[in-house]
Amino acid sequence: MSMLRDNLSLYLVTEESIPLGKLEQIIEEAILGGVTAVQLREKTADGKVFYEKALKIKQLLAAYSIPLFINDRVDIALAVEAEGIHIGQSDIPLSVVKKLVPVSMKIGVSVKNVQQALIAEAEGADYIGVGSVFPTVTKKDASMLQHGALKMICQAVAIPAVAIGGVTSANLPQILDSGICGAAIVSAIMKADDPREAAEILKKQMMTAIVL
Repeated sequence: MSMLRDNLSLYLVTEESIPLGKLEQIIEEAILGGVTAVQLREKTADGKVFYEKALKIKQLLAAYSIPLFINDRVDIALAVEAEGIHIGQSDIPLSVVKKLVPVSMKIGVSVKNVQQALIAEAEGADYIGVGSVFPTVTKKDASMLQHGALKMICQAVAIPAVAIGGVTSANLPQILDSGICGAAIVSAIMKADDPREAAEILKKQMMTAIVL
C-alpha cells in the first residue's frame, strides 16, 4: 500500500483538448518535475482515438516507470494494460469492475462524502479521489465539498485519499493537514507555461506534508 501512496503523491490528470504531440511533451516535462502518476481522461473521444492515445502515453510512462490510470473506460485500461483505472459514482459499479480487471490493476473511485468513501473502501477500492475541493473549470458539473469534509473523509477510511478539483500551488497548502496522501492536478500543470517547474513546486509542497 505504501508504494501506491507514493505513486499517488502528485497525480496528473490530463486535459483532453490538448493534441497528442503537445500532450506527450507536457506529460514528460511534468514527470521530470516530479509527477508520480498520470490519469488519461477522455470524456468525448471515440474508442479508437482514446485507445491510440492511451497506447502512446503508456509507452512514454513505461520509460519512466510511472503508472498509467485510465478514466472510466475499463476496455481501454485492459487493452493497453494500464496499471490502474479510475471510476466515478455514475460509472460501472466497482464490484463489476473488479470482476473484469486483473487483481494487479489498481482501482480508484471518486467520492464526495463519507458514505461514498466507506462504500468504496468496503467494496475493495485501492484509493479514493475526493472532490471537488476547490472550484474547477475542467469539470463543470463538479459539486464543491463542504468545509471540513475532506478531513472527515480521509479520517473515515484506511485507503489512500487524493484531493481533486481546482488544486493549485496557491491553495494546496490549505489542505495538506487533511490526511490526503496526494493531490490530483489538472490545469495547474496542463496549462502551465512551464509544466516541469509547476510540477516541481507542487511536489515540494506535497513532500513537506508527507514529512510532517
